[in-house]
Amino acid sequence: MKQGVDLLFFAARDMNQAGARMLSEARLGHAHRRAIYFIARNPGLSVADLLAILKITKQSLNRVLNELIADGYVERRPHLRDRRMRELRLTEKGDKLEHAIWEAQRPKLVRAFREAGPEAVQGFRRVLSGLIR
Repeated sequence: MKQGVDLLFFAARDMNQAGARMLSEARLGHAHRRAIYFIARNPGLSVADLLAILKITKQSLNRVLNELIADGYVERRPHLRDRRMRELRLTEKGDKLEHAIWEAQRPKLVRAFREAGPEAVQGFRRVLSGLIR
């Protein structure tokens, strides 16, 4: 089991390393990357929903979001039906950064999934899903 934890750490390290140069050039960190990733996957995501996904403090998220907004990667606008809520969306600049990072990471996943085969990939997904619960 400890070997599994080792592998999780090393896999996360290497996946994050694939986009590290782009983040560094943008003067952003891994917290910014996580926010950008989930906003890209869920356009119009509310701040409250992003807080629930990331499980970080509101203060930490506000710092990250304010930096992303100030740097032009994310826009925050009022929800169409409930003006008290704020929707988050990537700007064109944010979308380009997210896409570039994904394109750096994607080949690692494609290679690993192909080498493992479909049954192993399904098992991998089941294990990760079990850890999330």
